[in-house]
Amino acid sequence: MVNYILRDKRFLILLFVINLFGTIYGYMWYGSQLAITPEIFLIFVPDSPTASLFFTVFLLFFIFGKNVPYIEALGIITLFKYGVWAVVMNILTLIVDGSLSPAGYMLMLSHGAMALQGLLYAPYYKLKLRHIVVAAIWTLHNDVIDYVFEMMPIYSSLSNYMNEIGYFTFWLSILSILIAYKFTISKNKSINA
Repeated sequence: MVNYILRDKRFLILLFVINLFGTIYGYMWYGSQLAITPEIFLIFVPDSPTASLFFTVFLLFFIFGKNVPYIEALGIITLFKYGVWAVVMNILTLIVDGSLSPAGYMLMLSHGAMALQGLLYAPYYKLKLRHIVVAAIWTLHNDVIDYVFEMMPIYSSLSNYMNEIGYFTFWLSILSILIAYKFTISKNKSINA
């Protein structure tokens, strides 16, 4: 039943539209930070909307029965990573500030859904190890840009914890890469064995 729903064209089109508008909203949310970001770093700053963009592109191709493995690898790794990351950062904001805005709760819900949808479509990705490697390099490079060059998303109340957040984010990247490998490459090896 779940497989039928995930492959149903109407559901895919609805999911595509939701992700497209979520991606656009995400880039708008980063507008003020992008305005002060040096040009060389622009592509690396809006983490979540770029992850959502990868998945939106995957959905567009998947609707037409096509696969785009590098985009799929980038999608599964970054959707899980930034989905979980945003949920954790908003929980930390709630702990540090003692409250969270309605937008913060909306971000937790939407980013939790991001992480989940990337994993739900894992059986449909056509990945090889080289796709995971390229996506892993992108993801870890993005961590360097965020936490070495200080281009990370701005959460003002968490600014005193950037070293700890950077450390957490690095290991979340490693976990996301391993999950992508486990759900795609490793699973396919065990099926074909």
